[in-house]
Amino acid sequence: MVKSDLYIQKIEKYVAHNYHPLPIVISRAKGCFVWDVDGNKYLDMLASYSALNQGHCNRKVIKAAKKQLDKLTLTSRAFHNDLLGEFAEKLCKVSGFDMILPMNSGAEAVETALKLARKWGYDVKKVPLNTAEIIVCEGNFHGRTTTIVGFSSEKQYKQKFGPYAENAFKLIPYNNPQALENAITENTVAFLVEPIQGEGGIIIPDSGYLKAVYDICKKHNVLLLLDEIQTGFGRTGKLFAYQHEEGVNPDILIMGKALSAGIMPISAIAARKELMLLFIPGDHGSTFGGNPLACAVGLAALDVIVKEKLVQKSKTLGEYFLKKLRTLQSRHIKKIRGKGLFIGIEIKTNSGKARPFCERLMKEGLLCKETHDQVIRLAPPLIITKKELDWAFERIKKVLCE
Repeated sequence: MVKSDLYIQKIEKYVAHNYHPLPIVISRAKGCFVWDVDGNKYLDMLASYSALNQGHCNRKVIKAAKKQLDKLTLTSRAFHNDLLGEFAEKLCKVSGFDMILPMNSGAEAVETALKLARKWGYDVKKVPLNTAEIIVCEGNFHGRTTTIVGFSSEKQYKQKFGPYAENAFKLIPYNNPQALENAITENTVAFLVEPIQGEGGIIIPDSGYLKAVYDICKKHNVLLLLDEIQTGFGRTGKLFAYQHEEGVNPDILIMGKALSAGIMPISAIAARKELMLLFIPGDHGSTFGGNPLACAVGLAALDVIVKEKLVQKSKTLGEYFLKKLRTLQSRHIKKIRGKGLFIGIEIKTNSGKARPFCERLMKEGLLCKETHDQVIRLAPPLIITKKELDWAFERIKKVLCE
């Protein structure tokens, strides 16, 4: 029995079975590579669902974290700390918004955006109290809280976790501006959408979709909430995925994952000042949101994204890798989709599900993960090199074509 089996047995015994991981036990990592407890080396092509855009154990971010650990790690928002203002200023300048509100997990940031949208609806739009509607899309993935799973279109995500607030959310088809137009009522306060659906299978909407929904939201006085938790900070070849279209300015931008370079949970929402100031003390909070350690890590993580030009790398290498992948002649491949280094290989249903292909790739030294049964998701750290992508391509070719 290998060491991995012993670790997995203990995990299966003592940890709730809420995930179905690949049978690998990682013990250390650096850059784009990880090693398991048995000493095997793998190229990571998942990057913890885009949390590791800066690569595993980025030395600059680790250095900032270690320095802060010796000074101050936590003060609740009952007091100010000396890094929160600096972190907020940098994130505002990077994202182009007036103010931010820091949280921890991505789901918390989504919940924060939903609360702010409702507060705006009652205070500004004057929607009757407790009648605010928010429109969302089929195939969405915004987190796992009971509020969020209540508007999921994935049966398993919501089954047996109700009851849910009726009429609070409307579900419409993705990539369909007319469906949004038709769904809006006098009580609609917001439209929450992913610029690219990640968990949904790397679903990329038609060109012009985001501009169309932005215009519709403006026409009807509805807030546009963009969830860039997976697609933000360079993943798609732009700093944020919505920037692939001109003239789109979300009212609330939701961020997370790569904001921390994978060191710890950090998320935030960004909005214009008059919207953010609708929150008053007592409306919302988080013990750890905006703590000094998170701010130090976030500052360093943003520096790496900007100074190492990871956005440009994602664009250039993504175009290169997609071009190579589309040369594959495989009876298993239905479609290849992607922007930047955010790529999905859809497997034909008559070839089975995507997971067995991911397991075979693991045996070849390449780590990725299936999503929505039929899609292999490829999202490596943005620090990856062309040579490493070429190595990955040969393994993918071997598993899918030979």
